This record gives sequence, C-alpha cells and structure tokens, in this order.
Amino acid sequence: VDTIYSNDQLKSIILRYFNPIGAHPSAHIGELPNGVPNNLIPFVTQTAAGIREQLKVFGSDYNTPDGTCIRDYINVVDLAKGHVKAIDYILSHNCFEIINLGTGTPYSVTEIVSTFEKVNGIKVNHVYGPRRAGDLAELYANADKAAEILGWRAEKNLEDMCRDSWNWQKNNPNGY
Repeated sequence: VDTIYSNDQLKSIILRYFNPIGAHPSAHIGELPNGVPNNLIPFVTQTAAGIREQLKVFGSDYNTPDGTCIRDYINVVDLAKGHVKAIDYILSHNCFEIINLGTGTPYSVTEIVSTFEKVNGIKVNHVYGPRRAGDLAELYANADKAAEILGWRAEKNLEDMCRDSWNWQKNNPNGY
C-alpha cells in the first residue's frame, strides 16, 4: 500500500470476493478441483454425480436460522464481469481502491443443498457433522462500493449458480 501511495503513476484495485461458484452457462468452463474439493459446490456436484458418497456439512448448531454456516456465494460469470469493470475503471482513474465483489445475499449450506436439489431435480446425499475449527457462523459481502464506483452488481441468482454448476458437472464428468 505504501508503494501505491508513494507513486502517483501507480494505480491499483484490490478485489475481494466471497465464495465463487457456478460455471459458464455453456458448460464449457467449470470447476474441477484436484483431489478432494475444499469448496462446497464441487462437493455437492460430485456427490450428486456419484463421484463422492456423501457431502458432510460441517456444523448444524450455529446461531443461524437453520444452524448451518451462512456465506455469500457469487457466480463466476458475475465475478468475471466485475474484473472487467475494475479494469475499465482503473484505465480511466488514478486510484487505489479495495472493493468487495459479492451478492450481499447470504445463503446457508442447507439452502445451497436444497436449492441445488430443487433446481436440478436430483438428491444430494448429505449428513451433518461437527463444526470445522475456525468457521464463522456468517460471512458475506457489502458490495455497495462495487455498484457505486464500478457500476457493477451481481446478476445471477442462486438457482442460476446451482443449475450451471450441475450442467457443467453432467457435461464434463471427467473434467476437461
């Protein structure tokens, strides 16, 4: 940060984003983590596809409406559009900005699983286990600055994210 402030020719935007999920609607671009997924949606899609036996939900006793963690999930297509808006902005402004890219709408793990099942007409074998160390009950973005400065807002909803994720998994069972 000191470098940015000490050089008026240097421009910078730091984008902070919250739980990217989904895939491109064409099913040509999606997420295939190496090994066991660390993110929720690949675990959901791989469980639905039979690659994984079950999804283990970490914690059902948080102080949230259904007891599971709440997060802000953003569609990868919206995220890409946010990056383009940031580049457009930085090309025409002398700036140093830190901007959240998120929906501002929190969803619980249980809501993700139930929405995925409803939208795609498929059950996800899941069980509730103990909490993971360090998990917070709620974590989501305030994306007002992105709207104000970049003219950007997330457009995709949770149903889109779940549908596109499953569409990618079905069409790419072994990855690319």
